[in-house]
Amino acid sequence: MLHSKAKWEFAEKQDSTIDLQDDTFKLSPIIKELLLQRGITTSEAASLFLSPDITTLHSPGGLAAVNKATERIQMAITKQEKILIYGDYDADGVSSTTVLLKALQELGADCDYYIPNRFSEGYGPNETAFREAFDHGFRLIITVDTGIASVHEASVAKELGIDLIITDHHEVQEQLPDAFAVIHPKCSPDYPFKELAGVGVAFKLAEHLLGYFPKHLLEFVAIGTIADLVPLVKENRILAYHGLRALTASDNPGIKALKKICKIEGRVTEEDVGFLIGPRINAVGRLQDADLAVQLLMTEDQVEANQLAEEIQLLNQERQQIVNDIVKEAEKLVHSDRVKSVIIVAKEGWNEGVLGIVASKLVRKYDRPAIVLTIKPDTSEVKGSARSIPAFDLFSNGMKVRELFTHFGGHSQAAGMTLPRENLESLEESLNKIIQEELTEDDFKQVIKISNTISVADINEELLKEIDKLAPFGMKNPKPVFEVNDIPFESRQIGSNQSHLKLLFKKDNVMLEGIGFGMGELRPYITPHTAISLVGELGINEWNGNKKIQLVLQDMRIESWQLFDHRGKKNADISPFLDNSKRNLLLSNRSTKLYSDVDQVAFSAELSSLTEIDVLYVYDLPPDLSQFKEIIRKTNPANIHVCYYVEDSTYLKSFPSREEFKWYYALLLKRKVVDMKQEMTAIMNTRGWSKERIIFMSKVFFELGFVTIENGVIHLNPQPLKKDLQDSPLYQDRIKRAEIEKTLYYSNYNELKEWFSNCMDYLESAKEEVAHGL
Repeated sequence: MLHSKAKWEFAEKQDSTIDLQDDTFKLSPIIKELLLQRGITTSEAASLFLSPDITTLHSPGGLAAVNKATERIQMAITKQEKILIYGDYDADGVSSTTVLLKALQELGADCDYYIPNRFSEGYGPNETAFREAFDHGFRLIITVDTGIASVHEASVAKELGIDLIITDHHEVQEQLPDAFAVIHPKCSPDYPFKELAGVGVAFKLAEHLLGYFPKHLLEFVAIGTIADLVPLVKENRILAYHGLRALTASDNPGIKALKKICKIEGRVTEEDVGFLIGPRINAVGRLQDADLAVQLLMTEDQVEANQLAEEIQLLNQERQQIVNDIVKEAEKLVHSDRVKSVIIVAKEGWNEGVLGIVASKLVRKYDRPAIVLTIKPDTSEVKGSARSIPAFDLFSNGMKVRELFTHFGGHSQAAGMTLPRENLESLEESLNKIIQEELTEDDFKQVIKISNTISVADINEELLKEIDKLAPFGMKNPKPVFEVNDIPFESRQIGSNQSHLKLLFKKDNVMLEGIGFGMGELRPYITPHTAISLVGELGINEWNGNKKIQLVLQDMRIESWQLFDHRGKKNADISPFLDNSKRNLLLSNRSTKLYSDVDQVAFSAELSSLTEIDVLYVYDLPPDLSQFKEIIRKTNPANIHVCYYVEDSTYLKSFPSREEFKWYYALLLKRKVVDMKQEMTAIMNTRGWSKERIIFMSKVFFELGFVTIENGVIHLNPQPLKKDLQDSPLYQDRIKRAEIEKTLYYSNYNELKEWFSNCMDYLESAKEEVAHGL
């Protein structure tokens, strides 16, 4: 058995009485099931989901205060007042700034933008920036993707005589800022959709200002919406769907330069935005001012755009190296043998711009919420980011200890914070207490939500095309994860470091390739003719014009018992398989202990002293098959490793026949006395027997009392008792030994596995744990 790393949750089978019927969409049963899982139960709803319609978007007029804000902005444009767009330094903030800046420029506004420096100013509006804006003649400030927690800054703006319009989508805190207008879906009772990204809110304001639907801004909306990981359902799905098409056909010099640097050709997907475009835009604000990213999206000059994209590419490479270095340092601060319910690590000098990424990597490694902070010795504060596991809401639980923070904000799965250094211990104690009260041990395990179980024969390019109609995928519309259970006809490790696993399956002329990135270490745990349960996402691997259907693995498990065959290897090394979390037992007739940390017993051990185990390692052939069967039944192993080596084989030596015994006895009867020192060679030559064969037959006769042997001279017993060859213990032992070798050593893999299976009547009641290993 190979246990899965994560907890597998299968989607509930949907009500089969609901039937999606639509002549426009000929849907397979698998896709119908996926639609039903998404709450789509009618043909009309399926049509809207599979072909998102821009005309079904809600009117921006439903957002509270949008009319008031629009009137104030239009007045500023008319009077040529200076307008400042105050943005954020991530991809959502940069795209929000770009959307509103382009809209205001189109309307002829006297406008500029400002994005705070992450390192010197931190997140969100700040008093110094507002006072400088006032000194530069700005009397209207519009925030995008930020501001909902800026209570103090709003009061500063009011004191200065600046009208502050806040557009944001982050979680609303206890007190709303006293701004001129707050445009926020969650502060808008009449607006049906509450999950817009910051760029989605900015786009709605831009649409209201322009008086028409600005399709030319959709490409920027797609970047912010996808990169900010908001739910890709309803309005966000429509905006992302059409925004990706706009990105594909974009004439924007900055977008074209980004696509070139990312090597994106043809259709732009949500994965291109999430893994290539978004991280590069984010990299700018993580290492320096985010202005460079806004300049890239705003420039009309392709040469300038190419140069800016190259700069951004270099920043992204630098960001990747910084992340790798901090992750290594952070892991050294985490004591893996006693990881608490929450991981909090802090160190002076860490770049605060990448700490969210570091926290994400720690969450994936340790399955715990993680807070990663940089220590600021000049202020005696710590500042950084947190990421969480699905079962723990960071924002709501962080708000329970809000008094510990100087600044705090974010979402259920991600947060940013600043706090006095002396509060770190209290924060750790408080969060540990909350987590221990709220979560169970199962809550810490990664969860893989599986859409359906399908067979290899179900998988074809037509199915992949249908799945693609469900895109773009993201939060609340995840890419389907399928379980496939089958026996691979090939498994191997690939990659320069052999770190990846490749499996090949074939069913009814359908070929499926399974690829597990970073799962190469599991190859030794795959045994012949054994079905494997795999979970992963389906896709197409295209190389040199050849297309292969591929299952990109997320996890795997083997639910049947396994036999690991190391026979014929002298001193086989089982150390790579040893797992101290498992109950291991080694069977051997040797007096020396083979592995210091593994219990070792002889075949002669009292059965009453044995207990149930997980893995049995058999290092020598047993002296008795029946005794060996009893040991297996008593210990109930889930997996068995056979590691024995036969140097002097009994089975390979042909067994003397009764006719041979008769001939040899007749010789002794005739001669009465035979001196083997003198006559051994003659007998060997006459019969073509080996020396060992003659000695064996002589010893059998001796045991039966037919002869006596003294100093190599055989004397016939003139009056022996009548006995059968079977009465000789040596004769019996040789038959038994040969049978043991034949059964356990010279059998093929399938024969040996069948023999063990017949000993394992306990397997039906075996229970599986959810953990990697054996």
